[in-house]
Amino acid sequence: MGVQVTALPPRRRKRIVAAALAGSLVATMAAFALAPEGSNASSHREAPFIATDPTADGTDVYAFVSPDDPDTVTLIANYIPLEEPAGGPNFHAFGDDVRYQIHVDNDGDAKPDISYQFQFETTVGNGDSFLYNTFPVDSATDPDLNVKQTYSVSLVEDGKRTRLGRDVPVAPANVGPRSTPDYGAITDSAIANLPGGINTFAGPRDDPFFVDLGSVFDLGGLRPFNPAHVIPRNTEAGVDGLRGYNVHSIAIQVPKNQLTADGGPADDPTDPNSIVGVWTTAERKSTRVLRSNGTMRQQGPWVQVSRLGVPLINEVMIPLKDKNKWNSSVPSKDGQFFQYVKDPELGRLIPVLYPGVTVPPAPRTDLLTVVFAGITNLNQPANVVPSEQLRLNMAIPPTPVADQNRLGLLAGQTDGFPNGRRLGDDVTDILLRAIAGGYAFTPDFDVAPNNQLGDGVDTNDVPFMSTFPYLATPHQGYASIPHGVTGP
Repeated sequence: MGVQVTALPPRRRKRIVAAALAGSLVATMAAFALAPEGSNASSHREAPFIATDPTADGTDVYAFVSPDDPDTVTLIANYIPLEEPAGGPNFHAFGDDVRYQIHVDNDGDAKPDISYQFQFETTVGNGDSFLYNTFPVDSATDPDLNVKQTYSVSLVEDGKRTRLGRDVPVAPANVGPRSTPDYGAITDSAIANLPGGINTFAGPRDDPFFVDLGSVFDLGGLRPFNPAHVIPRNTEAGVDGLRGYNVHSIAIQVPKNQLTADGGPADDPTDPNSIVGVWTTAERKSTRVLRSNGTMRQQGPWVQVSRLGVPLINEVMIPLKDKNKWNSSVPSKDGQFFQYVKDPELGRLIPVLYPGVTVPPAPRTDLLTVVFAGITNLNQPANVVPSEQLRLNMAIPPTPVADQNRLGLLAGQTDGFPNGRRLGDDVTDILLRAIAGGYAFTPDFDVAPNNQLGDGVDTNDVPFMSTFPYLATPHQGYASIPHGVTGP
């Protein structure tokens, strides 16, 4: 394959990746010109409407070849941003009134060919108690767990819906050392083995996203570059704004041949059938009826309220007036949002915030290609209809976890973001450098500081697991210290 560059020296890697990206621009500009005007993605509290509905708010999506089982692909959809682990007595949970979905486009036509639907149900054992659990809990089905959730999971393929599992237990909250003394055993009890070699997991986990939220949203500040900012400060280390917080995760591990359009094994990186696009959604019924007796009823058709594909697109590229529209739109109508990626506001702000930094001029065809089409000879489908999806070439072998570089493709690892997204990929730094034109995205701007920009947060606050569902154990309520801060 033309961009298999892992073993090459850094400068050579960058030149080859740059050539692949340049080829992408030529190959896809005609498609962009013909695309219809009208996308998908979301992130932590990124749009006005979904910020008021955290239960349905998608925070991140991941798609990668399973490092310990390379014949499978793992897809992860996270919801409910900034979960305080000590949030009892009604701990965070999936919504019984939300339909969560993970979609797969395996032929590049901007329409879902495969969708995995998850719907949840909550039951209370003893309604006369205020307690979440009445004694220590050692599994997701422990009778001492007073508030339980289960879910059904279905496959929708070519319009046909097939139930894969029902009454599957959801992992409970990690309450504390008395209530959940061995949370590892609880995690194991919530992993379900479904027909066809599919594994699923649903429940709270440590939020795997790492970013300096506090600084980035303080006028675009990057603590390591504070002295260069238009409002200078002393250099500081980055602060992970998600440290100590949880999310609710849906993870599914699927054999590759169940995702390809031709049913093949996805073992040839040059075969277009090895490429899939992934995004997630959350939906609610169109009408909510509040009753005076304290109950609520939802009715009407399902309406999409949250979407997530490539990270941070809605959060930092789509303007306020269109953020809600973005969350309710579909990939086949992505053309209406091209303008915001061709000339991103952050690209115009970086030279203002950091005088002396020069970024590529609009139109940013490099960003259009990465976000809406995929990269030629890497993860761009044949005859692609431009649409924002997290695209993955499933035939590229996974880099051993210990050897993974947080900069993914920018470091020459072709199994890393933006080819899919691994848990350790530093998408904040990658996209900052991409917008600034650093590294291979636009070679003429592969200069310092463009190719050094970053928020100073390079890893997750806790290690990931080495086996499915890979996400780290959720933070414990009893030991909760948000951001890891112990004082003012």
